[in-house]
Amino acid sequence: MKVLKIISSLNMGGAEKLLIDSVPLYQNANIKVDVLVLSNYKTQFWKKLKMQLKGDLIGLTSKSTYNPFLVFRIIPYLKNYDVVHIHLFPALYWGVLAKWLSFCKAKIIYTEHSTENRRKKYLIFKVFDRFIYGKIDTIVAISKGVQHNLKLHLNFENVLMIHNGIDLNEFSITSNDINFTFFDSKDFVIIQISSFKEAKDQATLIRSLLLLPKNVKLLLVGEGKLLEKNKLLAHKLKLEDRVKFLGNRNDVSNLIEYSDVVVLSSFYEGFGLSVVEGMAKGKPVIASNVLGINEIVENYGLLFNTNDEIDLAKEIYSLLNDNSFYHHISKLCLKRSKDFDIKSMVKKYIFLYNSKY
Repeated sequence: MKVLKIISSLNMGGAEKLLIDSVPLYQNANIKVDVLVLSNYKTQFWKKLKMQLKGDLIGLTSKSTYNPFLVFRIIPYLKNYDVVHIHLFPALYWGVLAKWLSFCKAKIIYTEHSTENRRKKYLIFKVFDRFIYGKIDTIVAISKGVQHNLKLHLNFENVLMIHNGIDLNEFSITSNDINFTFFDSKDFVIIQISSFKEAKDQATLIRSLLLLPKNVKLLLVGEGKLLEKNKLLAHKLKLEDRVKFLGNRNDVSNLIEYSDVVVLSSFYEGFGLSVVEGMAKGKPVIASNVLGINEIVENYGLLFNTNDEIDLAKEIYSLLNDNSFYHHISKLCLKRSKDFDIKSMVKKYIFLYNSKY
């Protein structure tokens, strides 16, 4: 079987990391995988994928990925595959339109990664979304929250749900060679791993530090257009000595091990891979109580009200102030992580591919 994965970019993000981590497993199952990326920008994820991909890695443009003429750049590739598996917007639009215009026989699978999108605000895009999604052979949601919202948006019932997964082996390994010196060894370190974009809410996490003891420190991993705005906020609140902005990193597992608590502060969230990574490391996690992420965390980690630094600070303090409670939540989180093995996820997708081919 030949599968083409299409994605908008290989910037840092959950969908992008999921694709990179899953490719070796598909290859081990004797599925030929090529990857087509709208943006040909050579990110860290691009370089990592290039090293492990046996098939072709195709980049289409160094310019805007929102250019509709990319449809015609995609068309020549489609005829070579049995299954085309698409991730993210605008790859969704251009990939589906390329299939529709070319009368290609390949089956189209699309994985929806978010509970929200800006297109929902406009009637014309809602109508066009229904047209686009109606041309997809199988729509997969990464959580019940994503599935629920997508059904409401499209008025479709036929949306499958396959949870994302992580490489549990990678995050179960304890490193003896962690020499980070971001903060003092007695500090209580919080970490959030996510891009700086509209869906994420690092600002609430930064503000929460004002309500916590000065030995509570924060690591923020990721990049994005809202990075400078958050740096300015930390400066304005005079928290530069308590907040470190680390940019994109390849040593996330070690950074989580160095930290005490993993937080994911978001306005909306499809799943939250970084939360599961923290759980797999045996760290307690705290996340915004929003669709998608709450079904992963509830009854295991801690949830706080969105955009509420007081509630977030309360949850952080409960872990800081009570060692037995900290270890109780850690154990629950570690147990929960076992439900999200990437090997199980890939098996479900391979079954889906075979059912369509």
